[in-house]
Amino acid sequence: MAKRTDTDMTKGNPMSIIFRFTMTLLLGNVAQQLYNIVDTIIVGHYVNPQALGAVGATGTVMFLMIGTSNGLVTGFTIVTSQKYGAIDHKGIKESVTNGFYLSLITAAVITIAGLIFMRPLLKLMNTPEDIFDYAYAYISTICAGIVCMIMYNYFASLMRAIGNSKMPLLFLLFSAALNIGLDLLFIISFHLETFGAALATVISQGIAMALCVIYIYAKMPMLRPEKHDWKISSSSIKQQLKYGIPMAVQYSITASGTVIMQSAFNVFDSVAVTAIAAASKFQGIITQGMFTVGQTMAAYAGQNYGARDMGRIRQGVKAALKIYVVYSIAAALLAVFLVPHVLWIFFDSEVDVSVYIPWARTYIIECAVCYFFLAMIFIYRHTIQSIGYASIAMVLGFVELAARIITSFYAIYAHNYYIAVASDPLAWIAAGLCGMFIALSIFKKIEKKWNLAEPEKASKVLS
Repeated sequence: MAKRTDTDMTKGNPMSIIFRFTMTLLLGNVAQQLYNIVDTIIVGHYVNPQALGAVGATGTVMFLMIGTSNGLVTGFTIVTSQKYGAIDHKGIKESVTNGFYLSLITAAVITIAGLIFMRPLLKLMNTPEDIFDYAYAYISTICAGIVCMIMYNYFASLMRAIGNSKMPLLFLLFSAALNIGLDLLFIISFHLETFGAALATVISQGIAMALCVIYIYAKMPMLRPEKHDWKISSSSIKQQLKYGIPMAVQYSITASGTVIMQSAFNVFDSVAVTAIAAASKFQGIITQGMFTVGQTMAAYAGQNYGARDMGRIRQGVKAALKIYVVYSIAAALLAVFLVPHVLWIFFDSEVDVSVYIPWARTYIIECAVCYFFLAMIFIYRHTIQSIGYASIAMVLGFVELAARIITSFYAIYAHNYYIAVASDPLAWIAAGLCGMFIALSIFKKIEKKWNLAEPEKASKVLS
């Protein structure tokens, strides 16, 4: 029987556990966001505003690649969290090795497809000509080194699956600092422009990945496979793909919607594109808590599902929603107040930032009022996925996609900027509410099934 050495989410106060785990993850996710933000700031200062706009314009494509791969690897490690909750030592190691094989295959497929289709995709997205070359140099380099990002996220997700959120954070903070140094070296000293910014990101993520591997083998025997554990298990792979593929599809659907939304932004001039690029990087920091609570709920729900405690999963969802009512209000106020004052960070001192502020302010205000719905999406989606209904969770992605397509194409038709930037908030509202109704239905279904199988646990499940 495996001995628990990390955070056991099947015991203790759910709100306290979720809050502490989320806050630790939040620091790491903010650090990861800094990779792209630092790239944006440095190219904006030391290259030109067009390079800044190029890095921002590729953000949706980067989200498509990394989001899809993260969906897969997170799905793979849901199995690990469930095995941990069930105290299945052999199952944990089996999930580690087979998830590793699947993650490598994922990296190879995304790299090849990305390098083949990147240039046509940027053209399809209406990328302005004056930023096209910068954009292609940046995103194609990211694509070539995406294996580093995918494998870092896989190993970090493994650690989080059994409750260790601290070490991935430390490794990411170190690599974020390294990324800043490499950015300055490659862009200022070597004049590599957007290619240098992307190269710095790839190298830094590669080092974070290596640190995760070293720590797992040195300090986490539960995740350290032995020689006999490296056999391919068709049953384990089938189970991991059952979770991973729907989560990847979910992310790719959402990301595809953001690519279409970016196309709506791109019909305006490069000033608007650059303003949104800078504002969205700032907003990315503010809203990292939403993505982070999803990671927390994946581990929390996975462990408690493995322990067959549906009542505790309900308690965790309620606790997360309460936490994020407060977080969303605070984040909205902070975003609206600060955006005019932080925009200058992304530009050289000789650039007139005032021309960008009206575009950025409109974008932030329309999004900020709907931050809580964004939090709802991640809370419900990751919970649904972690309790065995990953395929159903894809519905949320289709709802988001539909909302973004309708809004974006109408904005292009009307050539209306206010409608274009409403694509995100309308998608969040639709998917957040949809997630709530789906989750409540699934909770009742699981409770009924477990109560029929084990009547003596009915009072515990329904408490």
